Amino acid sequence: MKIQILYEENIRNGHKEYTTIDIPDGDYSVMLDIDYEQRLAEAKPEKRAEVKRCETVQEMFDLMNKREYNDWRREHRYIDPSPKRKRMDGRKGYIQGDPEDDSFDIMDYLLTASDDHTDLEREEVCSWIRSVLIKKPQWAEAFIAVRIDGMPIRQYAATVGESENSITQKLNRAAKKLKEFYGNRKI
Repeated sequence: MKIQILYEENIRNGHKEYTTIDIPDGDYSVMLDIDYEQRLAEAKPEKRAEVKRCETVQEMFDLMNKREYNDWRREHRYIDPSPKRKRMDGRKGYIQGDPEDDSFDIMDYLLTASDDHTDLEREEVCSWIRSVLIKKPQWAEAFIAVRIDGMPIRQYAATVGESENSITQKLNRAAKKLKEFYGNRKI
């Protein structure tokens, strides 16, 4: 019996390249039963009635191939192979990736562009907040911890030993002061 199997490394640009395997004839009921039990265990309780036992080995591998292709497609659907990268040197414009250039990889760009760049931006924003709220450092630290770092108000209040209402008031006053200062800045 010959069956077709799809491996993830054989999916190129959305095109499936199956590998044909010749397996000896025999009773495959044990393999089909195991597959059925695994799919039944993975199914949600309300969907278990829809899970059917495969009749042939090829039908079982077709289900696996479909799942493998859908997983690959979900991961690669929205990645642009030749994206326009923003310049990191402060000048306007984009750096265009050359599709012929094998050394350019979108994942390398995404990994390098996000880590260092956001840390620098965060430090710049935090220093600006501290400079505006220089007379109220408690407001600045509360604003940075809650609004920028995403710490819950309750957790921050417990950390500094104040009430949630007090922290909320400080956040509101800090936001008002920052908004006022930002509106009055000279460009």
